[in-house]
Amino acid sequence: MTKKPIGLLIAVLAAAILAILFVLPRGFGARLLPWRLGLDLVGGAHLVYEIDMRSVAANDRDSVLTGLRSVIERRVNLYGVSEPQVVTAKEGGSYRLIVELAGIKNVGDAIKEIGSTPFLLFAEVEQVATSTVGTTTPSAEPRFIPTQLTGRYVRGAQLALSNVTGEPQVTLEFDKEGAQIFETLTGKNVGRPIAVFLDNTLITAPVVQQKITGGRAQITGRFTIKEARELVSRFNAGALPAPINLVSQQTIGASLGIDSLNRIIFAGIIGTLLVMLFMVVYYRTLGWYAALALVIYIAFSLFVFKVFGITMTLAGIAGIVLSIGMAVDANILIFERSREERNRGLDRVTSIGEGFKRAWPSIRDSNITTIITSVILYYFTTGFIKGFALAMLLGVLVSMFSAITVTKTLLRVFVKK
Repeated sequence: MTKKPIGLLIAVLAAAILAILFVLPRGFGARLLPWRLGLDLVGGAHLVYEIDMRSVAANDRDSVLTGLRSVIERRVNLYGVSEPQVVTAKEGGSYRLIVELAGIKNVGDAIKEIGSTPFLLFAEVEQVATSTVGTTTPSAEPRFIPTQLTGRYVRGAQLALSNVTGEPQVTLEFDKEGAQIFETLTGKNVGRPIAVFLDNTLITAPVVQQKITGGRAQITGRFTIKEARELVSRFNAGALPAPINLVSQQTIGASLGIDSLNRIIFAGIIGTLLVMLFMVVYYRTLGWYAALALVIYIAFSLFVFKVFGITMTLAGIAGIVLSIGMAVDANILIFERSREERNRGLDRVTSIGEGFKRAWPSIRDSNITTIITSVILYYFTTGFIKGFALAMLLGVLVSMFSAITVTKTLLRVFVKK
């Protein structure tokens, strides 16, 4: 507590001011990086689809679920929805897809576009020749010719490892009728690629090495395990009969979302002011330092949320408001420890230094338990609870910096013997 880090304090205050200007709705950061607001703040639709897995083998269901999620995400993105959320849920024998479409107006068209069963199609690839003066060269844009081979003839896809190289590869199996169509198709296209489309999106175009009989094929191409697994999921999403049915639909109006946002911001401001008032009344001069540190903490927390592009929801804002109280809790531990040291006869500066040293183990342990809980909630839940957990996690991390660095720097600069 002997050195006075005035330079560090100036840097912290300048960073806090810039953070405040960056996160304000009309600040300089509004155009550079606008806030991402969730469904409950800007309105939209919350859709729950149930996946009919009765015709899908048990060992293929997880692959189909992953593939369907990928397809739905692509459909939502093509539809032009801002910041969509697509998550999967499994409860007992029920498989579900939860889709959140923030800011959408025509819900009916979106449901029609999203809810159809994915369509898998095989196509021949033809290089179109382009002629110039004296030369003929193949066009860079190939032409795809659809065939009669579709997902209805595919029994499924699986991930396998090559017996020779050990590299991951994708195996395809066709039914009896599909095997005959595939045999004819590969016989015509030896040395040329066959393109595979899922929902009119090209997912792979392997080159045929030889005529393939028996209804089983292998796709190789130096895949990573992740790439091969993703390709398997896409094949199974379009091949296996797993229709999706809309079982729940909730529409939230934009005006209701804005009203909720205004209410929770008002509650957060009132709560923060009351906390600051308590600190000033109870701890007097030290309370003013804690109040200033709290303002800096709020600025840094909002800056982190905006820079990392985290979607703000009511649950997320509630997590931030709750973490404000936890940020002050660290200061209370420090100040109480400092009082104890002061009562033992130490001078003011020394007692504050000892207060930080003795309070740190309690602050560390309490924050670590909160971090562990937040991580568990984030990875094992969905929807609003996941947003709350993320806000709590980031808030605790920033509060540790605020309590130890910001408050300590303020006291080291201004407190005198």
